[in-house]
Amino acid sequence: MTVPAPRVLVVGEALVDVVPDATGQPRDLPGGSPANVAITLGRLERDVRLVTLLGDDQRGAMVRQWLEASNVRVLAQATGSGRTSSAEVTLDDSGAASYVFDLDWELREVPHEECDVLHVGSIATVLPPGADVVLEAVRRHRDSALVSLDPNARPAITPDRAGPAARVEELVALSHVVKVSDEDLHWLHPGHDPVATATRWASMGPRLVVVTRGGEGAVAVRSGGSVLEVAGVPVAVADTVGAGDTFSAVLIDALVGLGVGGPDSAGALQALSDDEVHTAVRSAAAGAAVTVSRPGADPPDRAELTAAVARQAGAAAE
Repeated sequence: MTVPAPRVLVVGEALVDVVPDATGQPRDLPGGSPANVAITLGRLERDVRLVTLLGDDQRGAMVRQWLEASNVRVLAQATGSGRTSSAEVTLDDSGAASYVFDLDWELREVPHEECDVLHVGSIATVLPPGADVVLEAVRRHRDSALVSLDPNARPAITPDRAGPAARVEELVALSHVVKVSDEDLHWLHPGHDPVATATRWASMGPRLVVVTRGGEGAVAVRSGGSVLEVAGVPVAVADTVGAGDTFSAVLIDALVGLGVGGPDSAGALQALSDDEVHTAVRSAAAGAAVTVSRPGADPPDRAELTAAVARQAGAAAE
């Protein structure tokens, strides 16, 4: 009997990143955190669909083509403005990205698509009116799928911290696995140690909370109390666009590969050994390192990820 391939449903924004090239001139690159997660999973040969909004314009056509080229099934509703959303990207001397957004997130519904994994994150989870539709989808899928959350903080879109922080806490309690950067946690809960916040979150419902720390690696906190340190991967940084999204997608891919997904996701996550979780997070870090090594949101395919994980293992053994 053939076991069906796990089905992943991603809900969130797809947009165009306006990124300066080597001469400083702007260029359009498809992106958006949830779209980047979907792209990565598609390149890793997972069955993935993206629920999003796209304008009926040249940028929308470019984003759709980009997604479909990586085997993402696009379930797009039309933006109210007719324009595809955009983010103007500024890179500092280290390649770290900051954003100014022109965003439409009036998502009307999430189709009742069966899935084994639901991933949500970024602006889509906190920007009204679409954020309420995302929350309803999380509630609907929590008992039937692995729910993954990546709450990117976007102060340019939601400068009032109280509302987004409360919504993120609500989503954390409904999720099984959360990946969040230390920068996001510093904005959501200023003055609090990120790992302490992750530990609190891991007691609220998730079985796994992973805090990424850029080049310094990551910390994985399990609901049973284990705290696992994962070293950073040395890499020459082109820019950081899409790195965290690659991390989220590869983490999902690794967990699915360990049998996590579907109705018993919480139990399956809980049953993983610390070594299995550590290996999954190391794979995610290796995948993110590939993305930061090249411009824009350009995540690895399966062969590139396999090679990156092997390099990482070889370096650790030396």
